[in-house]
Amino acid sequence: MTHQPQDKIEGAPLIRPSSTDHPLYETVADACRTVFDPEIPVNIFDLGLVYTIDIDPENAVNITMTLTAPGCPVAGEMPGWVADAVGAVPGIKQVDVAMTFDPPWGMDMMSDEAKLELGFM
Repeated sequence: MTHQPQDKIEGAPLIRPSSTDHPLYETVADACRTVFDPEIPVNIFDLGLVYTIDIDPENAVNITMTLTAPGCPVAGEMPGWVADAVGAVPGIKQVDVAMTFDPPWGMDMMSDEAKLELGFM
């Protein structure tokens, strides 16, 4: 008989769902699209680096994101770039950006637009 660790819920997604039904979701996503990984000419949203955009009823935003690689030279700066971009959206009260490497980023997380831009399609 196998036992699941108590902190892991079987079937739970590794990436929490975003608040896609919130009226500011698309505007926040567009703000994320203004931030680029300096090594890749595609924005971080279409690269699939933004895992979760969670917007609460008071318009506080919690973003969970990753990097293409843990050793990315802008690892310390990129969360601030994202917070600045999203914080400029009218109506947003506050922005918190958390970095994660679980699950690790993979090229399959890119949008079709990003794959096309980078010549993978």
